[in-house]
Amino acid sequence: MTWRQWIWRGLLALLLLIVLYQLWIFLHICWWVQHNPDSSAFMRDRLELLQEDKPGAELRHQWVPYNQISIHLKRAVIAAEDSRFVEHEGFDWDGIQKAYEKNLKKGRIVAGGSTISQQLSKNLFLSTRRTPWRKLEEAMITLMLEKMMSKRRIYEIYLNVIEWGNGVFGAEAAARYYFHTSAKGLTSAQAAKLAAMVPNPRYYDSHRNARGLLKKTGIIQARMNAVSVP
Repeated sequence: MTWRQWIWRGLLALLLLIVLYQLWIFLHICWWVQHNPDSSAFMRDRLELLQEDKPGAELRHQWVPYNQISIHLKRAVIAAEDSRFVEHEGFDWDGIQKAYEKNLKKGRIVAGGSTISQQLSKNLFLSTRRTPWRKLEEAMITLMLEKMMSKRRIYEIYLNVIEWGNGVFGAEAAARYYFHTSAKGLTSAQAAKLAAMVPNPRYYDSHRNARGLLKKTGIIQARMNAVSVP
């Protein structure tokens, strides 16, 4: 066998692996249309890191149905993270453009243009390790989520799996951890503060009265009633 044949066989094998991996992801998404994920790739990564320091560590996480999550939190997170969530098809091109211009002006990354669907893609399937193909993979998973799931289902899963502190995942665990209430019982002010924590939850877990957090909480609370929720 010539070296060219070896190369073609290697490329075909790689292509087959890629197709099988995409099928694996697609089947998971199909299953999650009706069934709740037990965990996410990001949750498993965080648990592994926590257990390096404390072998018996466990995550704080409890799934709650969409109708058991406060409307205030639903509005607050959309106002903070993706105001056009119910309108776009997975990608907010205006938001991406604005983030690019803002980062270019500052000379560093200070804003992101990721939608809730994109963030869920990363949380469910992708590790925290950055690779050249990560953004492409994220885009493909986002398209699958948007085609297979309703906006309501995407948002229900998102609110149940995102990180809200050191080992704290999902709305129910966050509500009980920070405010000793249920996800359904969150007030407007509490919901706005949780939404403000989403970009940097572990930092704000230990800096709960940071000036920037309090300022952002007020901005989010003022915008909450202007957004639509699924």
